[in-house]
Amino acid sequence: MSNYKLPESWQLATIKELGQIVSGGTPSTKKLEYWGGDIAWITPADLSGYSGKYIAEGKKNITNEGLNNSSARLMPAGSIHFSSRAPIGYVAISSKPLSTNQGFKSLVPSPELSKDFLYYYLKSAKQRVENIATGTTFKEISGRAFGEIPVPIPAANEQQLIADKIEELFSEIDNGIKSLKKAREQLKTYRQAVLKHAFEGKLTQEWRARQAAAGSPPEPAEKLLERIREEREAHYKQQVEDWKKACEQAKAEGRKKPVRPKKPKNLPPVTKEELSELPELPEGWQWVRLGNVIKEIFDGPYGTNLKTKDYVEDGVRVIRLENIGVLDFIEAKKFYISEEKYNLLKKHKVSYGDIIFSSFISDQTRVAILPNYIKRAINKADCFCIRVSDFYLFKKYMAFYLSTQSCYSQLAHQVHGATRPRVNTTQLKNCCIPLCSHQEQSEISYEIESRLSVCDQLEQSIEESLGKADTLRQSILKKAFSGDLTQQWREENTALISGENSAERLLERIQAEKKKAGTKEKSRAGKKKAT
Repeated sequence: MSNYKLPESWQLATIKELGQIVSGGTPSTKKLEYWGGDIAWITPADLSGYSGKYIAEGKKNITNEGLNNSSARLMPAGSIHFSSRAPIGYVAISSKPLSTNQGFKSLVPSPELSKDFLYYYLKSAKQRVENIATGTTFKEISGRAFGEIPVPIPAANEQQLIADKIEELFSEIDNGIKSLKKAREQLKTYRQAVLKHAFEGKLTQEWRARQAAAGSPPEPAEKLLERIREEREAHYKQQVEDWKKACEQAKAEGRKKPVRPKKPKNLPPVTKEELSELPELPEGWQWVRLGNVIKEIFDGPYGTNLKTKDYVEDGVRVIRLENIGVLDFIEAKKFYISEEKYNLLKKHKVSYGDIIFSSFISDQTRVAILPNYIKRAINKADCFCIRVSDFYLFKKYMAFYLSTQSCYSQLAHQVHGATRPRVNTTQLKNCCIPLCSHQEQSEISYEIESRLSVCDQLEQSIEESLGKADTLRQSILKKAFSGDLTQQWREENTALISGENSAERLLERIQAEKKKAGTKEKSRAGKKKAT
């Protein structure tokens, strides 16, 4: 309690002084007759992601027989349940009688105390409780330690006033969070609208008009596509020449000759049926298959060729699925392999400027361009590398299109019905993309970037504000249990916090109740033993 400087009218108590502490239990899972009854039974897992203050039941119920043959206890409505392990700090008030497993330390509070006040206090105490928890496999707080947790106690009227003020302020925060999340969703919608207009030619419509008026209209996509075909053929011929030299060297050294490079396969044109489902393009543009305009596309090594045991502290970087965001390379935990392992997997080499595409497309596509500080790496399985020629295709243009709803819809249609929506390289190659002149690709990329950069700034501001929400809640709780939220009320209502209404007299009455209840319990136990 060193964090709090209490008002003079408040008292300091411990949880064990405020009511009865109850630990939970679990009936034997081997006894079917212990389960499926009418008695509510909760575990910490029932509070995972649970935002309500009150709880009436969990995923499982137990029977009277299960209750009587375990250490579980049925507690009355209004009991406060605090998860004491795995994890520590979930709090809920029972809205009807229920029991818990051993993952809770519960308090059946005196009826003279505000349950809401105690609920919020225990929520505020999560970090302090974690600090006194013990254990090696997982942290846990014992019933004894839980009972010794100090609690600031104001007069009864002030307790409820504090809880009401907390809820009022938390409600304002919740409304702010709701507005921020709505704004974030609107930004997502705006992003897709920008991309949609870009690849329908709307963002560069005026640019094309100016080019035509100046007597230098953009090159038709058909001419660019022909030059790409020529470049792909030339690239293949060079690969064959390099392969022949490698074969001669391998023969001279007595090694096995390398595999002959595969000739790039020209995929069939986009069909009329496919075109009918795609947006109409400006004059001079053309829908083409991705596989007909890229240099190459490849997956990472199969799982059997790259296992967890292959990772080392430092070496050649491995690009994994968690690195691929939405038009963003995410610096997650870094993984490396040794030089020896890299030499076995170097056909999967990737480096800065390569486009990395996630094969998993559950609700959107994820694509990123490797940043310039990644000089040499390999891509893991399900991280497709798409390599393009800078002379014909802008990397950013390609990455932008691969992140559109149009691209996602095409791919999702191909994996319709799959339990885990995952595309392969063949399906990705068959995806249709809008091709325009190299110069217009540059203009489109610029127009998209200028608009999305504003989105990025707004999104960052939203995320920062959302991140501050929890800090603000903790600040409110600290002020609440230091008496700051109700200081003026105390000054105006001294009669309600003094004499018989004082916190001191309140605790005296609670202790008298506990003593009386303990005497009755001993008397009942004695009579039961005598019979």
